[in-house]
Amino acid sequence: MTLLSVENLFVSTSSGLPLVQDVTFDIARGDRVGLIGESGSGKTLIALSIMGLLADGLSTSGRIVLDGEDLCGKSDRALTVHRGNSMSMIFQEPMTAMNAVMRVGRQVAEPLRIHRDLSAQEADLKATELLAAVGIDEPESRARAYPHELSGGQRQRAMIAMALACGPSLVIADEPTTALDVTVQAQVLKVLRSRLLASDAALLLITHDLPVVAGITEELLVIDRGRIVDRGPTRGVFDEPHHPYTKRLVDAVPPMSRSGVVPRKQAVAGSEDVIITARDVSRTYSLRRRRFRQPTPTIRAVDGVDLDIRRGETFGIVGESGSGKTTLARLLIGLNRPDSGSIEVDGIDLVATRDLRPLRHLAQMVFQDPMGSLDPRLRVGEIIAEPLRSLKIGGDHRARVRELVDAVSLPSDSVDRYPHEFSGGQRQRIAIARALAPEPRILVADEPVSALDMSVQTVTLDLLARLKDEFDLTMIFISHDLSVVHRICDRVIVMESGRVVERGVADEVFRSPTQSYTRQLVSSIPRLDGTFPD
Repeated sequence: MTLLSVENLFVSTSSGLPLVQDVTFDIARGDRVGLIGESGSGKTLIALSIMGLLADGLSTSGRIVLDGEDLCGKSDRALTVHRGNSMSMIFQEPMTAMNAVMRVGRQVAEPLRIHRDLSAQEADLKATELLAAVGIDEPESRARAYPHELSGGQRQRAMIAMALACGPSLVIADEPTTALDVTVQAQVLKVLRSRLLASDAALLLITHDLPVVAGITEELLVIDRGRIVDRGPTRGVFDEPHHPYTKRLVDAVPPMSRSGVVPRKQAVAGSEDVIITARDVSRTYSLRRRRFRQPTPTIRAVDGVDLDIRRGETFGIVGESGSGKTTLARLLIGLNRPDSGSIEVDGIDLVATRDLRPLRHLAQMVFQDPMGSLDPRLRVGEIIAEPLRSLKIGGDHRARVRELVDAVSLPSDSVDRYPHEFSGGQRQRIAIARALAPEPRILVADEPVSALDMSVQTVTLDLLARLKDEFDLTMIFISHDLSVVHRICDRVIVMESGRVVERGVADEVFRSPTQSYTRQLVSSIPRLDGTFPD
C-alpha cells in the first residue's frame, strides 16, 4: 500500500528558476528508499518539500500525498499535525538541528507531549526509554545533558530517538552519518535499521555516500540537477547503472568500499631521507572544572608517540574522533607545543626553538571545513595572498595568485569573487591554493574531503596527488575514512586514545591488520555490494 506519493514536484525560486523539476516517486509502508546525488542536485529540497520546511522565497507545485492527504499548499499550522507524528526527519547536523539550551531528554520528549498529550513526567520517562532503545549508554544521565555534552554519534542517536518517538509512518534521514567515524557510522546505521524494522516505518534516506545507501535501502532514486535520472532496485542500479551520471557516481567509490577486497598498491613513494622525527611526544589538555574545588580533569590527547616521516611520501594518520590525530599533526608542524618529547622538522628543533616563523614557510595546513577557515569578507585573491603578506614574502603576489589559481584548476575570475560564491569542492581548492602560496615543503591535510561528495572527493584527491608531485611536497593526510587513506597514502599510523597502535605500509595495514582496533575500523567500512558492516 502506497504511503507517500510525490507527483510532478517542482521547486522554484521567487524569480521562477526551477531547482527541482518534475520529480515523481512512490514509497510504500515499510519500504527503504535511497535518494542519491551530488551536493546541489536537489536531494534536500525534496525532503524539505515533503516536510513543508522550505526556506522563504521557494515555492512548490505538484502533489505530495501522505497517507491519502495532499500536503502541498498546506499551512504551517496544518503541517504541524504531521511533523514528528506521521512523518519525521533526521537532520544531517544534529548540533545545529537540536536546541543548544534545552536538555536532550526534554527535546526527545517534546513530540510526545505535543502529539501524544503526555504529561511532562510521562514524556520524560518515555524519552529515557527511547534513548536506551537507540543504544545510548547511561540514558538517564544523557537525558539530563545538553547537546554539546554528547559525542557526535550520541547526538545522532538522540536525533533518531526524537524522530521515532511518536512512531511515524515515514522517516526522512538527510545525510545522517556524513561526518561520523566509520565505527560510529556503522553503529548509527544498525540502530536506524533495527528501529525501522521494529516499527515498520518507511525510510527515505538521502545521502551522497553510495556504500551507506547500498547497505540499508532496497530501492534507489538518482537525482541530477533537480531531475530523477535513474531508478530501480539498489543492487541493480549499482551493478548496472544505466545513466552516465550514475556510472560516474559509482566509479568514484574508493576500491576498499567496493567489495572489501583491497588491491595491492605500487611501491611506496618517498626517499629514505627523514624530514620529520618525533620521539616520545605527549600532550595533555585540562578540561574545564565542573564543580567548585574538584580536581581539574585532564585528557592525554597524544601519549608517547614515536614516528619518522620520509621526505616526499604521503603519510596517513587514521583513527576515530578523539584519537589524537589532529593534535598530533598540529604538534608536528609547531601549531602546538608538546608537554614532553622531541620533534625535529627538517633540522628545526620545535621544542628548543622559540622563533618558529621559519617553520611557517616550511609547513602549511589545509583544514577540514574550508568555509570556516576562509575569511568571508576577503576576495579569493586576497585569501590566497594572505600567507605571502603575513610572512612578508616579496615579489609579485598577483602573479603567484594567478599561478596557484591555475594550479588548482579554479576559474580565472575566481580571484575577484568571495568564498560563498563557490561549491564545497571549490572552496577546498581555494584552501589548498592558500596553503601552497608560501611554497611549503610539508602540507598537512586535515580531513580535507570528509564532507565532500564521492565524485568531488575523487577530484580533490587526484588534485592533491598531482600537486604533491608538481610541488615536490611531503604530505601528512589525516582522516577517519580508511578507504580514502588507502587510496592516497604510502604509509600509515593508526591512533587510539592518543597512542599509535599500528603502523606500516597502508596497503598491508588495511589488508592484514594485526590489532583488533584496526580490524574493527576496517570491518566497519560500508560496502557498495550491500554488505552491512559487522
